Amino acid sequence: MSTEISKLVATNRESFGKGVARKLRAAGSTPAVVYGHGMDPIHVSVDAHALGLIVRKANALISLEIDGAVQLVLVKDVQRDPVRQIIEHIDLVALQTGEKVEVEIPVHMEGTAFAGANALQELNTVRLLVLATAIPESLTVNVEGLEAGVQIHAGEIELPEGAELLDLAEQLVVHIAAPRGADDDAAAEAAE
Repeated sequence: MSTEISKLVATNRESFGKGVARKLRAAGSTPAVVYGHGMDPIHVSVDAHALGLIVRKANALISLEIDGAVQLVLVKDVQRDPVRQIIEHIDLVALQTGEKVEVEIPVHMEGTAFAGANALQELNTVRLLVLATAIPESLTVNVEGLEAGVQIHAGEIELPEGAELLDLAEQLVVHIAAPRGADDDAAAEAAE
């Protein structure tokens, strides 16, 4: 499984502070910081529109070009204006080839539980340790035909090759339940 790597050009910046950041955003750029692996943080600015398209995807990998040098980075934190929802600042983590990263991956259910049973999802994401270049978009739990009372735990989810589960294996992800009132109906019928 290969993750899509987006390309983005960054410009070094020497000025810092709120006023400088406002001017950058007004000019269509977003301030960013690249850090990791014991290196000094690199303060850059990137095109706001291109960045906005990239961060729509969770765990986005970026091939960042800074003064001709290319660095593979992972989006770590996005700070948005609470009202206008524009990106005010972004933190990027530098990666090395073959490095594993800790990410949260969404869990999706597919299929339909046995007639009359409801599939209830208790956990929407799981934490994995995976190769940075092989981050899955999501994990799938199949509930097709499962009957009431069945539980699916994090340790039972099929993971991509080379991925490690960081959450507890016993953590409940999905359980199949009888609809409300079904027990009451069965008890009433038995009493008659």
